[in-house]
Amino acid sequence: MYAKNIIDSIKLFHDELTSIRQDIHAHPELGFEETRTSDLVAKSLSALGYVVHRNIGKTGVVGVLEGKRNSSGRCIGLRADMDALPILETGKLDYSSTNHGVMHACGHDGHTTVLLGAARYLAETRNFDGKLVLVFQPAEEGRGGAQAMLDDGLFERFPCDAIYGLHNWPSLPAGVIGVCPGPAMAAADSFEIHVQGRGGHGARPNDTNDPVVIVGQLIAAMQTIVSRNLPALDSAVVTIAAVQAGSLPAMNVIPKDAYLTGTVRTFSRAVQEQVIRRMEEVTAGIAAAFNANIELKYHRLFPATVNNLEHAAFVTSVATELLGAENVVPNLAPTMGSEDFSLMLEKCPGTYFRLGQGGAESGCLLHTAGFNFNDAVIPVGSAMFCGLVERSMPLLDNTSR
Repeated sequence: MYAKNIIDSIKLFHDELTSIRQDIHAHPELGFEETRTSDLVAKSLSALGYVVHRNIGKTGVVGVLEGKRNSSGRCIGLRADMDALPILETGKLDYSSTNHGVMHACGHDGHTTVLLGAARYLAETRNFDGKLVLVFQPAEEGRGGAQAMLDDGLFERFPCDAIYGLHNWPSLPAGVIGVCPGPAMAAADSFEIHVQGRGGHGARPNDTNDPVVIVGQLIAAMQTIVSRNLPALDSAVVTIAAVQAGSLPAMNVIPKDAYLTGTVRTFSRAVQEQVIRRMEEVTAGIAAAFNANIELKYHRLFPATVNNLEHAAFVTSVATELLGAENVVPNLAPTMGSEDFSLMLEKCPGTYFRLGQGGAESGCLLHTAGFNFNDAVIPVGSAMFCGLVERSMPLLDNTSR
């Protein structure tokens, strides 16, 4: 009955939350530009009685609230991301993006709204003994928002015993919660390769050192790093995503330079280091074989998102209480996608879980121009956050429940 009461209470203001979500969707902002969204969040939290801290991580917002009691000494953090993507929206909605070329194609509008829903319920009930920290993070989409908040002293200023975050997941049925104990999302790195050869006339390749041929060898060799250097059960991805050399109309010109860029995804430090070492060896070897200069620049971006096993089990327990075991996937498969919440989890234990929203079968996929967050699952996401707080910091007499 207790679990059902949380969801039922949040459903009472579901329409208001839906309006907020659709308003944020109509006014998307890129990372570190979320001024309107931050204003909306700060105003909402202030009206609910939170102590609001702004400009943490540039456009980030933190709201702090004490429960009916604050004798436990515990503090729980909840995090949502706010930024949009540089994608032109193709969906025809009443609330489609009004910011041309920018849209909420990953559902961060929904994540922000879900946390605002939890903020309202928890402010109205305060059925916990301790302190609550709500983290509204900017610039998750590759622009370093989590690191910016950490650099501004997030956990020094607001120490947390645990922190939780969620992401909508189209491949899970609407309202289902998925939890992945241990490594849940991969580390995301990027690389750039510059091949310097010797250009010339396409009819006399013997007078040149053709960087296009060298690039072909590089591409083939890079694809053996995972398949021929790592054990079959160690997951990794090496993807060359772009190649640039010469000019398409210049069909009889061999260029002097060629460039490649790509991404590397790994789940462990050991595998990451092995991939980097092999990339360095491959580029050096091919450079020597072709008497060319090959420069590799490798960039470590975000570490793997690793869920604390104890906290992952706790999330599963709360989800089961709220929704029933039939609506919980306790061992969801990891994904090669990345998430900079990983940086927060390196500083504070916690778990990053999935909120099923459905739609994958109809092509409603993350980072696509027709994506739209499923408003029907807002109460479930909000209730999950609320359940985590109340179960982590229970009022000892429980009379308020």
